[in-house]
Amino acid sequence: MTSQDPPEKRPTRYASRRSRLVHSTPFYYGWVIVALGATGGVMTNPGQTPGFSAFLNHFIEDLGLSRSIVSTLYTAATLTASLFLPWVGRLFDRRGSRFMICLFSLLLGLACIYMSLVRNAVMLFFGFVVLRQFGQGSLTLASKNVINLWWVRRRGRIMGIVGVVGALLSGLFPYLANTLIDQHGWRWTYVILGGILLGVMLPLGYIFARDRPEDHGLLPDGAGLKPDDDNPTSQSAESATSDQDSSPPKRAESTSEPLEVNWTLAQAKQSTAFWVTCAAMSCVAMLNTGLYFHIFSVFEDGGLSASTAATVFVPIAATSAAFQLITGLVIGRIPPRFLLAASLFMESAVLISATHLSSVTHAYAFGIFWGIQSGIEMLVMGVIFANYYGRQHLGAIAGFSSTLLVAASALGPMPFGIARDLMGGYGPVLTTMAILPFSLAFACLFFGKPADRPPEDS
Repeated sequence: MTSQDPPEKRPTRYASRRSRLVHSTPFYYGWVIVALGATGGVMTNPGQTPGFSAFLNHFIEDLGLSRSIVSTLYTAATLTASLFLPWVGRLFDRRGSRFMICLFSLLLGLACIYMSLVRNAVMLFFGFVVLRQFGQGSLTLASKNVINLWWVRRRGRIMGIVGVVGALLSGLFPYLANTLIDQHGWRWTYVILGGILLGVMLPLGYIFARDRPEDHGLLPDGAGLKPDDDNPTSQSAESATSDQDSSPPKRAESTSEPLEVNWTLAQAKQSTAFWVTCAAMSCVAMLNTGLYFHIFSVFEDGGLSASTAATVFVPIAATSAAFQLITGLVIGRIPPRFLLAASLFMESAVLISATHLSSVTHAYAFGIFWGIQSGIEMLVMGVIFANYYGRQHLGAIAGFSSTLLVAASALGPMPFGIARDLMGGYGPVLTTMAILPFSLAFACLFFGKPADRPPEDS
């Protein structure tokens, strides 16, 4: 595709595969993809920072390591994991969602089982690398991107629905992990998590994952079949694969293809909005990772118990779910950069409020406010690059941005841990760090809008 091609006339590169499962489904198959992507997002929790938070004190006690050392290992491991994400994004574009979801479900499950065998700092570092790579990075990217490929016009609302499910279940994960640890120990808890990934997510990905709707003669959002004169692949639909079916897919009332302008990664890199958005997302990832990683210790410093810290994830999950749905409903009317800026302003307030946790009431109010911030941020992060730069090169663009995001998240735990060991508390580092999102919020407002069309290829 050249930059001069009008989006409605762009040549297609998709080949019709005529999946029996897709065409026998009595409703638009994109809804199956929504369920699969939401499940995949929940399954990444063992590699997400809130998932680690329930295990952190056990690493310190059982392995005889200081908080600073564990934080530094986590930082180095996350940085290492981030180096592979550009390759993961390009592989997604080449091999598709089914291969990627199955591969990384398998690897993340094995990584969890490996964590049950950790005995020293070196083994812990490697465990952090594989959990962060396959959990926070790879499976997260594949689960989000597969939904973005099947939805365009209704993408915001769909991601809002996915966010409700993901936030509620992910918010419960630290509490459930803490309960399993109390009952079975942290090592057997990792074995249980690995078994769930291998026994549930891997077969779900193999059975239900499908690539772009155009591959099956459909359009995003369930818009129906492409007109024959505009879709050469529809003429080759008779050449089916092993799961072919002779019955045609059902037509929807509208057969007009959604207008979409696709940018390459190189073109996106020439956009100031791309770098501002990446910086904003990376900043929030860094700060939330640091706070989540040490959240049990932050609560203990405020005189609150570990069980209180675990239960606060429930209001975080509930409000995050609600505001992901609300944000998904309004993102078509409010520019994404405005919503991203709002989440950055709120992030500053979250960091400041974390220095004043002195009662259970304060703790729950903190959790509610953090959930609102998280809900807005997660919805915007899930759709903004697909909205701005199209679907055709989404894997490469999302892979590059995820590299920056994961690398930034690696930097969060270390300064928090060092500040706690050297200063005896988190107050100074939380207050200082609050300046960053406040500043980037203004950058999003003034420099976060991309051009209507990509620049000319050189």
